[in-house]
Amino acid sequence: MSDLAPPAPEAVPATLRGGRADVPGGPVRELLEPRETALGGNTVVRRLLPNLGRRMVGAWCFVDHYGPDDIADEPGMQVPPHPHMGLQTVSWLHEGSVLHRDSLGSLQTVRARELGLMTSGRAISHSEESPRPHARLLHGAQLWVALPDAHRHTEPRFEHHPDLPVVTADGLHGTVILGTVDGATSPGTVHTPLVGVDLTLREGSSARVPVEPDFEYAVLTMAGLTEVDGVRLEPGSMLYLGSGRRELPLRALTDGSLLLLGGEPFDEKIVMWWNFIGRSNEDIARARADWMTSDRFGTVHGYAGARVPAPALPATPLKARGRVR
Repeated sequence: MSDLAPPAPEAVPATLRGGRADVPGGPVRELLEPRETALGGNTVVRRLLPNLGRRMVGAWCFVDHYGPDDIADEPGMQVPPHPHMGLQTVSWLHEGSVLHRDSLGSLQTVRARELGLMTSGRAISHSEESPRPHARLLHGAQLWVALPDAHRHTEPRFEHHPDLPVVTADGLHGTVILGTVDGATSPGTVHTPLVGVDLTLREGSSARVPVEPDFEYAVLTMAGLTEVDGVRLEPGSMLYLGSGRRELPLRALTDGSLLLLGGEPFDEKIVMWWNFIGRSNEDIARARADWMTSDRFGTVHGYAGARVPAPALPATPLKARGRVR
């Protein structure tokens, strides 16, 4: 893709850079197998992060892929009010829409290829549901970004960005979800050096996407059959790529679409349990107790149903862990 150039080094402040421990020093091709789980209503998701052996890609720490599901005669997504802390949620749709409500009073329908970005910071709660009426198909990804220690107690906020920058080449169209690609920068707020870009490829096309060698990357196949660095991928599969590349070769065997996720390796150990990210068992236990007994996470108004109770904590204290198991 000769008309795209790697991001300028000065686009990533040096003070935000993390470490490289536990990250392969060169390119790898590690296929991550999904695990199916129920999300809400009739929605079944394919969970790709955290995965056996791999917890994070940059600050990306959670990836669910769902659909395309025919929900014409179904309620679709119905996720009751639940809490978050210490992370950002990224809602990304290819088909359909999701109605977001949160304890800040936000009420926003997020549509295909619009960015819904919620920064939980110290505490927030929200619900997600398919609007009534809704489109026949629902297809998308739900992603989380871990907040670094310096920002994990920030005030919560919700951002909706319907117009995002794009980059193009012959047979390829890219939408910049977060971060910067070829000088095109998403308006979404980030707290560590990272990137997310939605890539759509036309059947038979090939491209070489410039990437940052200090970032680690993974690719999620949203639709179609593609080859990424020579590895054939089917929808719902995710390929971890490590670091050390300056470009990433892509080939479309059919019309296809990919999510390219990357970032500076996250150099902090975290505890991720249920919908919380903390740094210790005490962080998580306190958050769980606050969700069940206090108003720390606020109230989501307007959702027709009860909020989700927290599950019981495991008997063994939770330990902070790094990006690999």
